[in-house]
Amino acid sequence: MLWLKRFCMSILFLAACYSTFVVATNMSLEEMITGFDHTEVVNEHKVDIQPSKTLQLVDNQVKTKTKKQSAPSIAQPESPARLEDVINLTSYPTHTVMATGYTAGVESTGKTPDHPAYGITYSGVQVTRDLYSTIAADLSIFPIGTILFIPDYGYGVVADKGGAIKGDKIDLYYPTVPDVYKNWGKKETTVYVIKKGDGTLTEEVLSQLNETEALQVFRDQIKES
Repeated sequence: MLWLKRFCMSILFLAACYSTFVVATNMSLEEMITGFDHTEVVNEHKVDIQPSKTLQLVDNQVKTKTKKQSAPSIAQPESPARLEDVINLTSYPTHTVMATGYTAGVESTGKTPDHPAYGITYSGVQVTRDLYSTIAADLSIFPIGTILFIPDYGYGVVADKGGAIKGDKIDLYYPTVPDVYKNWGKKETTVYVIKKGDGTLTEEVLSQLNETEALQVFRDQIKES
């Protein structure tokens, strides 16, 4: 029976050692057998308490996002509003025409700058590219003084006629030949008839139109186009 006594004492000794070790290390038997895997249980979910590449990646993402949020925002440039974007044209009758561009020069009128009638339209007013520009038309369709709105050009007042401007054709005034080619050329377009003319147009009336207060914000834009 001596061996049995020694066996029991050994078991008690090992149990005492185990209890002491558990208290000192806070490790369970399962952890002693499987090895400490650097995790702890929090709300029944394992949480990695060891520094890892995953945590470093998340940290970098957070820093990057914070940096982007704290960086001053750069406003994207907006395209300036066009005249046709702010006026209601739906109530006006339309007319489809072939529109070309012309100048006051010899290439369009046969007149040179030293000609006494250079730049003077059939109506008697000076050619102008403005909020209300001078244009030429077939006077049997659009009498002198008729106001049209031409998309991508603006308001045009019929002030002139031309030998080649017959039927559904209009001629749009530009200061120079390069302006004609750059900004218009020749194309079919639908125009809006704002007001039918009575056959007359004066510099005073044209000046009043171009001084329309509500449209002044677009004046430079029109002149530069």
